[in-house]
Amino acid sequence: METSASGVTRPAVPQSDRDTRAIHRAREAALAGDRPEVAPRAEIGASWDRVLRSGIDPDQSTESVLLDVDEIEHRRRSSTLSEVMPLLNDALVSLADAAQQIVVVTDVECRVLWRRGNAGVLRRADGVCLAEGAAWAEEATGTNAIGTALVSRVPVQVHSSEHFVRTLHNWTCAAAPIRDPRDGKVMGIVDMSGPVSTFHPTTLALVGSVARLAESEIRNRHLQAIDRLRSVAAPLVCRLGGRALAVDTHGWLAAVTGMPPVDRLPLPKSLRPGRVWLPSLGMCRVEPLPGGWLLQVADGPSDGAPRRVVLDLSRPRGLTVNVVGSVGTSTQRLSPRHAELLYALALHPEGRTASELAQDIFGDATRTVTVRAEISRMRRHLAQVLAHRPYRFGEDVEVEVIHPDDRADLLPHSTAPVVVRARTGD
Repeated sequence: METSASGVTRPAVPQSDRDTRAIHRAREAALAGDRPEVAPRAEIGASWDRVLRSGIDPDQSTESVLLDVDEIEHRRRSSTLSEVMPLLNDALVSLADAAQQIVVVTDVECRVLWRRGNAGVLRRADGVCLAEGAAWAEEATGTNAIGTALVSRVPVQVHSSEHFVRTLHNWTCAAAPIRDPRDGKVMGIVDMSGPVSTFHPTTLALVGSVARLAESEIRNRHLQAIDRLRSVAAPLVCRLGGRALAVDTHGWLAAVTGMPPVDRLPLPKSLRPGRVWLPSLGMCRVEPLPGGWLLQVADGPSDGAPRRVVLDLSRPRGLTVNVVGSVGTSTQRLSPRHAELLYALALHPEGRTASELAQDIFGDATRTVTVRAEISRMRRHLAQVLAHRPYRFGEDVEVEVIHPDDRADLLPHSTAPVVVRARTGD
C-alpha cells in the first residue's frame, strides 16, 4: 500500500493476494457506485470512471470483430512502426517468451497489428481475443494496459482485477505509447501480456524503455532521411533567387535561402505541386523532391493573399481561425490563450500595444513579455494576416468573429478582462 499527499490510501500495482483482494473490493464498490475503502491507483480509477460512463458491461466478452488479413497488412505497411518491428522483436520477444508472456503491438486505434512470444500464452490469448486485428481500445474492452496507455499517453500496468472486464482478471499487462518524434503524435502501443502469475514489477519499466528505444530509432532514420534530402535540395536551393526552402513531408527543414531558417514549417495535410498559399509564408510555388518538397515564396503582391479571417469561438472545444484567400481556406486550431489574443485584436482593428494586450488578457499591463512570446508563436502560422507595431490584423483583411449562441458561453473558462466584459455586456 502507499499513501498519497492527501492522505488517501492507494495500493501500488498489486503484488500480493491482499493487494489483489483490496483492488477487487475497490472495483466492486466502483461498480456499485460506492466509495471504496481503499482507492485504486489514480490511472486505474480514472479509467474505471471513463469506462463506466461509456456503458461497458463488466461481464461482457472481450471479443471484437477482427480486421481482415488485407486490412491488417495495409495498416502494417502504412505504419512507421513496421520499420522498428525488428528492434522490438530483438528487445522484447525473447524476454517475453522466457517470462511466459507475449508482445503485442497496436496502431493508434488500438488494433493489434503484430503479436509474438510464448506459444502457450499465444493460444491462451486467442481465448480473450488478444489476436491480430482485434480491438483493444478502452471503449471496446474496458480498462486494459493497451487502451488505457493510449488515453493517458503514458506507460501503464494493469494487473488482475484492475481490468474492468472480469474475463481479464487472470491476466497482467504493461503497455507504453510510441510517439512519432517527427510530430509528437502517438503512432501505436507496445504491450507485454501474460497470465496473472507472470506479473513482475519491472515489466512496466522494460516496456517503457523499449518504447523510447523505438522512438530513438525512428528519430535516427528521420535524420538520415533529412540528410539525403539535403544532399539533393541544397544545390537546387543555392541556385534559386529570392526566398526558397526544402522540407521533408513532415515540414522539417533540409535547406533554405533568402530567409531565416526554421526548424519545421507547418504544412497542410494534403500538399500538392503548384501554387499554394501557406499561412506562414504566403503564396508559394511547390515542387516535389525525393522525400520532400521545394517551396519558392512569391515576392511582392499576390492575388492569393488572404482577404478574410474567420475567428470561430462558437464551440469551446473547437476554437479555430480560418484564413480565406482566393486560392482556398486554411484552418488553424487555437489554444484558449491564442483565442483570447485574437479576439482582443478583432475588437480593436486599430491595433493594440503589448501593454494594452497584457491589460486585456491578464489585467496587468506589465506582462508584455508573455504577450510578445504568444504573438510570436501565432505569427509562425498567421504571419500573412497579423501585423505588428502595433499588433493588429492586416489593413486589407476582413475579420469576422463567430460567437456562441449565448454570449455567456464565450470562452467560458477564460478570466481575461476583455472576454469577461464581452460575456457580461459591460
